[in-house]
Amino acid sequence: MPDQNTSPPRAGHPPEAVRPAAQERPVLLVVLGVAGILGCLIFAVAVIVADIVVPDKSAIADTISDLGAGRYEYIVDIGIYAFSLSLIACAIAAAHAHLGETGWSVGLLGLALAGLVVFLVGARNEYGDADSDGVIIHMYLVYALGVIFAVVPWAMSGGADRAGKTYGRIFRAVSAVWVVAAPVFLVLPTDIDGIYERGLGVIVFCFIIPLSWLFLRRGRATRAG
Repeated sequence: MPDQNTSPPRAGHPPEAVRPAAQERPVLLVVLGVAGILGCLIFAVAVIVADIVVPDKSAIADTISDLGAGRYEYIVDIGIYAFSLSLIACAIAAAHAHLGETGWSVGLLGLALAGLVVFLVGARNEYGDADSDGVIIHMYLVYALGVIFAVVPWAMSGGADRAGKTYGRIFRAVSAVWVVAAPVFLVLPTDIDGIYERGLGVIVFCFIIPLSWLFLRRGRATRAG
């Protein structure tokens, strides 16, 4: 005989047994936040080391791509792959701790795509060495990153406001500065494009590092609570 106290679920409400448990994992957020910051730092250190080690290269005139060709290419490649992991870590963290609606979703998908694009930049190894074998996609990857970093910080700024208004302001500022600064790189003379490209990297770090810090702080606060 069925339990008289059991009532059927209301229309539109699944039974408790099949309802997903929505709970953030603080340790996961901390790990992903740390990974996001470390990826940026490793990339920066790799570029600085390559500037010192690679012969006949100038940080002012030679781009990061130029450093990534030849005997010491592994130095820059380490940095590129670390930054790729940084972007993917932020995408995973953003999906786990979803702070917005459509904009936040667009942003986390953009971060995942950016991680793939950066990985392909390193894996294709088409830069700086006059490579002409097969289909050259390096410039298309650069264009893709240009669009992604124009859209993603702004798209995520609304959700970031929920964690703190400072985050949202930083993200919107990064997007605005990027939209103005990034296209200039395409028309710069080659004797100064290296230092300008590094400046663009700093702009991206001004988005990824605060975003990673947001997840790190959120994870620590959730764990403490």
